[in-house]
Amino acid sequence: MGESRKIQQTPTGTFFVCLPRDWANESGLKKGVEVNLEVTSDGKLLVDPKNAAEPEPKVATLCVGPFLGREIVGRYLLGYDTINIEAKDRIDANARKIVKSTASSLAGLEIVEETIGKISLQSISQQPFGFLPEKILQRNHGIVAGMIRDVTNSFINSDSELAKSVVSRDNESNRLYFLLVRTLRTIIQNPRLSDKLGITPIECLDYRLAASLIEGIGDACVQLASNTVALNGTKLSDELRKLLFELQSACCEADEQALKAFLTKDISLAENVRNLRGKIEATNSNVERVAKESSVDLMPQLLAAVSFLRQIYERSVDMADLVV
Repeated sequence: MGESRKIQQTPTGTFFVCLPRDWANESGLKKGVEVNLEVTSDGKLLVDPKNAAEPEPKVATLCVGPFLGREIVGRYLLGYDTINIEAKDRIDANARKIVKSTASSLAGLEIVEETIGKISLQSISQQPFGFLPEKILQRNHGIVAGMIRDVTNSFINSDSELAKSVVSRDNESNRLYFLLVRTLRTIIQNPRLSDKLGITPIECLDYRLAASLIEGIGDACVQLASNTVALNGTKLSDELRKLLFELQSACCEADEQALKAFLTKDISLAENVRNLRGKIEATNSNVERVAKESSVDLMPQLLAAVSFLRQIYERSVDMADLVV
């Protein structure tokens, strides 16, 4: 809880305020020790007892257990620089496989030491200055936007090989998502870093929500790709293909505008996303009308494809709503 202290002034005109004694003791401050003072973008004065020293690396030690993979991901997202996995005797082959598989799914996490009873993972991106949230979000959105186009085209054209390539791209999307979450959490925990990168904790929350929406679309692409493979080459009618292309175009337009509106804070562009609803609903109705003439076996797959495209639009609206 904060406390109020009166500003005092010396005879020569210098202003000063006394630091809380408990805080000073906990920080190891003594007479003559220097502290770092920094004015934040919102006008606050930040007093750092470590005098701008680099923070100590965060190290976590894990034991081999049934949830080892999830524990590694958890420490990574919490910003740990080094994650040590240790066992009393030896780390078995299955645990090693889990460690290596998990590390490969997390951007910047590498194995730096491996012995019979210990594996050390280290993040090569300890300082997130080179990983701006905006750039990571744009990169992941670019990957997912390509997945949307390709998975829809694969369904419309019954192209199983294209569908399988979409599934393989989801791993890279997940890596970027985890990297963004880690970066945002690091910024929130470091006020100086927040100010230096020009992103507030509230904006970090918005980025976290936007990233989740994009990651969710990537997962939906994988599901539609599976449906495409299940079609086993079944062809759609020309009318259905035309309508699905129209629906895809409108939903992709909404997706692109939503990201641009989010990054530029453009309210009018965000409203344009909402204004596409009428066009999308009309096209959706036409698809459902024509789909009724399809075979019973094809109907569930068609409905899944339409639901996928509608999901993209609804998530685009959710992202656009973050602007306001």
